Amino acid sequence: MSEIGSSPRRGAKLLLRIFAGISCCNFVFAVFMALAIGDHNPRQRAVFCMAIGLMLLWIGIGGFLSHHLRCQFRSLAQRLNLPWPLLFVIACTVLALIEEAIATSMTNLAPAFGSNSREAFITASTNYLDVVLGHSVIYFVPMFIAWAWLLKRYNFDSISVLLLFGFTGTLMEMSFSGPQHIAEIGLWMFVYGLMVFLPADAIPPNPREAKTPRFQHYVMAVFLPFLFMILSGPPLVLIHHLRPSTTQTLAAH
Repeated sequence: MSEIGSSPRRGAKLLLRIFAGISCCNFVFAVFMALAIGDHNPRQRAVFCMAIGLMLLWIGIGGFLSHHLRCQFRSLAQRLNLPWPLLFVIACTVLALIEEAIATSMTNLAPAFGSNSREAFITASTNYLDVVLGHSVIYFVPMFIAWAWLLKRYNFDSISVLLLFGFTGTLMEMSFSGPQHIAEIGLWMFVYGLMVFLPADAIPPNPREAKTPRFQHYVMAVFLPFLFMILSGPPLVLIHHLRPSTTQTLAAH
């Protein structure tokens, strides 16, 4: 991130292109593996097919729409006339719910991919409410609040917000499922980054007196969401235990 200090937006755009290329490589690899595995390992083939579906729908179509509907989203945000930190958190949460709906649908499509959801899955459950209230979005909300706090104080551009939250998401996947998930950074960069890109892009520049972020603020932005999540522990644990659960709890994706 050496270019960020001297030219933040130019450095962020360069990194975005690099990770877009890595994401394309992840997609090509998933397609190749799904074809190469064939009928030899239905479970692994189904998981790769689920990843392909998630990348096509959320990163491909979702990323395209996020880029081309920025002006419309910005206009809608202005018309809602809500405090922008609140609107930011709500919008991020809605986008996270959409992403998890796609991911949970992929898990439920396991039979169409030649396996079953007990063996092949990319979400913690086949139950959408169980997933979002017990394993994913409920933990993302404090992270979105952390970013609302950061954006009130530092003038991060929307591409940097995408990349930084993408790094946070990649670290979270590695902490839950193992360090090997660093190889999927192209996937996780956009799975998580697209949750915050549009809301960050819609923040009006005038109402906030934000400072220009320095290098240490970029580093802080990667890890501060974890602190907010930890500090929100008691209510999150309560919601986790009260969520509508099923007997088919699988594993976090």
